[in-house]
Formats: sequence, structure tokens, C-alpha cells
Amino acid sequence: MARYRGGCLCGAVRYHAEVAPINERVCHCKRCQKAIGAAFNARVLFRIDHVTIDGPVATVNSSPDLKRGFCSSCGTTMFSRRDSAGIIGITTGSLDDPSVFKPQMHMWTASKQPWVRLDDGLPQYEGAPPPN
Repeated sequence: MARYRGGCLCGAVRYHAEVAPINERVCHCKRCQKAIGAAFNARVLFRIDHVTIDGPVATVNSSPDLKRGFCSSCGTTMFSRRDSAGIIGITTGSLDDPSVFKPQMHMWTASKQPWVRLDDGLPQYEGAPPPN
């Protein structure tokens, strides 16, 4: 099993998870694009209590039940957290070794940027994927 370790650009915040993730997905929704500042948000989903975060993290609500976490010093976005569901999605760009990311699907593809080509053979969902 892969160890998931990472942190922010300046090193003030570090996190780790030593368990298998719930899932690994690429989200193309407009909210993720805006929050991440990129065409999509590749993220690894865990139970909140399986991830340890150390350092000065600030959060902002990007929707009523979703908090985005970032370093209060350098601004690196590291996660999105849904407390009501007990889950946290770690951004793969903040991982020490992003190659541990093994995406399982693309979601919200109806909002993907027109220049993004999805030819990796993974399942694609125009909106939210069906529940597990």
C-alpha cells in the first residue's frame, strides 16, 4: 500500500495518510477549477480521521458543506473537506510523490475545459458519479 505524504510549497504544513484511499478521481467542475487554479482537481479521498495534518492551515467554505484547506503562509491548496460526510480529498499536486495517484474516473466532465482530451480509458461522468 502506498503511503500518502505531502505538504505545502513553503513546508510549513505537512500531512500524511497510511491507509488505502476511498477513491482517486479527477474532478472537472467549475468550482474545483476556480479553487485549484487549474483545469481540474486530481484528488485522493480519505476518511478525515485517517489523515494527519500539521501546520498553519486556513480554510474557506467554497460551498455550504465543503471547506478548502490551504497553507496560511504560502497559500498552497492541499485539500477539500466535507465534515458532514467525514471525508477529505487531498490534492495530488501537494503530494511528495504524485505518481502514487492512480485515478479511477473523471467526473463533472460537462464542465471540462475544451482543450482537455480524456483518452485514458477511465470512466467519465458528466456530473456526479453514481454512489458506490
